[in-house]
Amino acid sequence: MSKREVDIVVISDVHLGTYGCHAKELLKYLKSIKPKMLILNGDIIDIWQFSKSYWPEAHMKVVRRILKFVTDGIPVHYLTGNHDEMLRKFTDFNLGSFQLLNKIVLNIDGKKAWIFHGDIFDVTMQHSKWLAKLGAVGYDSLILINSFVNWFLTALGRQKMSFSQKVKASFKEAVKFINQFEQTAADLAVDKNYQYVICGHIHHAEIRTIENTEKTGSVLYLNSGDWVESLTSLEYYKGEWNIFKYNPDDFKTDTDDDDKTDAEDLDAKLDVKSLLERFKQEPH
Repeated sequence: MSKREVDIVVISDVHLGTYGCHAKELLKYLKSIKPKMLILNGDIIDIWQFSKSYWPEAHMKVVRRILKFVTDGIPVHYLTGNHDEMLRKFTDFNLGSFQLLNKIVLNIDGKKAWIFHGDIFDVTMQHSKWLAKLGAVGYDSLILINSFVNWFLTALGRQKMSFSQKVKASFKEAVKFINQFEQTAADLAVDKNYQYVICGHIHHAEIRTIENTEKTGSVLYLNSGDWVESLTSLEYYKGEWNIFKYNPDDFKTDTDDDDKTDAEDLDAKLDVKSLLERFKQEPH
């Protein structure tokens, strides 16, 4: 399978280190593309729920694949989110083509794009972080149970289902929060005279033009979704934005089966588990 050329890829909410992360699917996707720029828009590694007892090889391979982009000279911008907020103390770190930032403004074909994770809009994050962390554990447990249910459904030849998406759809407050999140992002972007505002955080992929509250302007709002439920990313190619959604039927033949990056002794090359354990123990 030849690699697809893409100008910009935006990925968020991968949650490496949790049971709900679809690392194998993400790895197949990353191996199938040839981006000119990769933006990791927060919650890539879930340091909140990180445990040394759970770091599968597929999760390590995702990290190695990202590092391969860096060593190939492809600009990789890692923007911090709430689940990897411990990295914020190291923002403005640069290593070759790799940058660690809280937010970034890019000029994309003459249009300014304001890119950040979006947890700053979350009232729970701002005032009740302990409650948000508790909710994250419950969410991960729900995803784990959901995966077992979907295994049985697949074995029976029935369609998979998403518990969390059904829960969100059942509560008007969840829909209201998403709408408020998107409107707030649009209002601020219009005030700052940006043409694009790109977020993650709410696990809801979207591309749509939003008019600001004062009806004085509009902005193209984009959200990259997540790799826990939706398995989506944003792609920019030849002047157009699109939402990529992972379809297993498109990846029946794995890309680069003989890739030396996957064959290396990953733990020996980069002890991510020890590094993340240090992040958790350090005061913040």
